[in-house]
Amino acid sequence: MTATLPETRSLPEVGTRRRARALLEGRLLVLAAIVMSALTLRAAVTAFSPLAEEIGADIGYGTAIVGVFGMLPTAMFAVAGLVTPLLVRRYGLERTVLVAMLLAGVGSLTRVFAHSTGELLAYSGVVLLGMGIGNVVIPPLVKRYFADRLAAISSLYIVMVQLSTVVPAFVAVPLADEHGWRISMGVWALVGFAAAVPWLFVLRDRKGRDLVDVSALPAEPAPAVGRPWRSPLAWGMAAMFGMTSLTTYAMFAWLPKILSDAGASAGFGGSMVGLFALMGLIPALAAPTVVSRMRNPFPVVVGCMVLFVIAFAGLLLAPMSAPVLWVVLLGLGPSTFPMALTLINLRTRTPRGSAALSGFTQGVGYAVACVGPLLFGMLHTWTGGWAVPFAMLLVALGVLLAGAWQACKPRMLEDTW
Repeated sequence: MTATLPETRSLPEVGTRRRARALLEGRLLVLAAIVMSALTLRAAVTAFSPLAEEIGADIGYGTAIVGVFGMLPTAMFAVAGLVTPLLVRRYGLERTVLVAMLLAGVGSLTRVFAHSTGELLAYSGVVLLGMGIGNVVIPPLVKRYFADRLAAISSLYIVMVQLSTVVPAFVAVPLADEHGWRISMGVWALVGFAAAVPWLFVLRDRKGRDLVDVSALPAEPAPAVGRPWRSPLAWGMAAMFGMTSLTTYAMFAWLPKILSDAGASAGFGGSMVGLFALMGLIPALAAPTVVSRMRNPFPVVVGCMVLFVIAFAGLLLAPMSAPVLWVVLLGLGPSTFPMALTLINLRTRTPRGSAALSGFTQGVGYAVACVGPLLFGMLHTWTGGWAVPFAMLLVALGVLLAGAWQACKPRMLEDTW
């Protein structure tokens, strides 16, 4: 009897160690899946922007259509913001993000074979819808699996999003010069398909193991379902996120044209788009930590507005006098983007609330933002200059500031809806 007693007592310890190991492995797998997914979330946008004129010359569209392509990302992200909560309720976060990655891969691959403007728009819509769904589901996935490391994991995945913005912009023109624009855009399909793989393992790992695997959806009491659109916090988040996106995507679409009108080459314009995206790495690293340590981070938003205004003035009045400086300041202005993504989790108590706020913020925000690139281009066409388009962006910054005033207040969505 005494010989078996130590073995009997060790069984709970063995079980505890196994559960701890399974938890760690499960979290590492989810972390890898989140990182890979984040690398897909902007590639289709900045892989296209530097090549817009070359592609137009090949398949036959004019400058006006560039504004339509510039509007398409935010339009599809808005659709994704509206449909993703429905998908999540029916299929769960993990299956929804798997579908998102497959859509991104399939869309990136099929648009390589586009031979008309309509086909290119349709196939681009598919990849952007996948990216948009990924935008919505990753914040609640971070909250579900890494509630104890929100700032660190938010910084990591936002940095990956920025890398997916930077790298395609820098390599788009060189790849197109060497292999053609179809290969230059098509290579990003590999990233989408690769990002789907770890989610397959996550789903396999969870199957039938929910009671053991505590990284699965936590059991939480079902609160009364609130309505985000009744919350001033949610509307503030939507305004902050939407106006940041409107300004950012207007610049992604038109920065090469602004610089080319000032005498820059296409290659230089593409590199400036890459620099614009590259500067986003700084706030991606810093903003989640800064925001999580501040009771009310509104002063940071005010600083971002100052950077935007200086950059707009430089690009309008003397674009080629110090283009690198203007683009550096322009790239730091959208620090309000990682701030908004971090606030989605900081201003909610549960994954349910995070998913609701994420869907509302991105659905409404991107719906408003989609007019930015198109309206910016139309105002340029009507006036023949850039002063009125930049004035429109200043109005957007005013709305952003008002929205941030509501979004940054220290309160929870669940208390306001």
